[in-house]
Amino acid sequence: MSWPEFRARVAGNPPILLPLGSQEQQGPHAPMGDYVLAERLALAAAKRADAICAPVLPFGHADFFRGAAGGVQLRAATFTMLLEDMVTAFLDHGLSHIIICNGHSTNAPLIAQVAQKVRRERGIMIASLNLWRMIPDSLWDEVHGTGSARARGHGADPVTSVGLHLTPELMRMDAARPAMRSNVFGLPSTSQFAGVTFDGFEVALPLDVTEVAANGVGAGDPTLASAEAGARFTDWIVGAVADFIAHFRRCDPARPHLGPQPS
Repeated sequence: MSWPEFRARVAGNPPILLPLGSQEQQGPHAPMGDYVLAERLALAAAKRADAICAPVLPFGHADFFRGAAGGVQLRAATFTMLLEDMVTAFLDHGLSHIIICNGHSTNAPLIAQVAQKVRRERGIMIASLNLWRMIPDSLWDEVHGTGSARARGHGADPVTSVGLHLTPELMRMDAARPAMRSNVFGLPSTSQFAGVTFDGFEVALPLDVTEVAANGVGAGDPTLASAEAGARFTDWIVGAVADFIAHFRRCDPARPHLGPQPS
């Protein structure tokens, strides 16, 4: 849209979706840049709910991916400043219903920092959804049956199946292999690459993905993914985000104690 077109479109203070992702490895079978999927999911939800989707922020925060060539990791301070600038660009024009569609879990603590700062300074509540962690266990069981745990993880599902559904031309499934994990200090590494388990509890360590996952797959088996599973995941995520948009647009982001008001 041109800026006059945008100005006319936002006269009624419609919800604004901010898709976030990352430029990081997803195993040898998938392209770097899961932000592509986050943007497509947010665009589809915005279209369904008559909201507006902003351009995606393609880079995220995850220092443990720095060892994989081709990734772009923002420093925590850079990410928080960028996100705050994105949010305030809309708040400055009276657009108060902002929903972050986060496609990179490691962004979450920094999103929370920005949201708290915005509320302190502006009195506005920013909503944030973790696209990949929204999927309920019931849908996992429907899609993968009793083997759903074997299909889940970084470099496996849901990203691999959604990629097969939305961007099949970018996938290299002939290179797909299950997770290949390495021990650290003789202890099993965690699926998120940032620690080990010892006597049943987790010990955080400043590890790199190349030290603990030889092929970049954190957990799960991407060979269990399918375009059909990706279609199911996509439909559920888009529908759930659209439903939340419909609810949130009837709420006052400055008065969270109130419920949705009549349309």
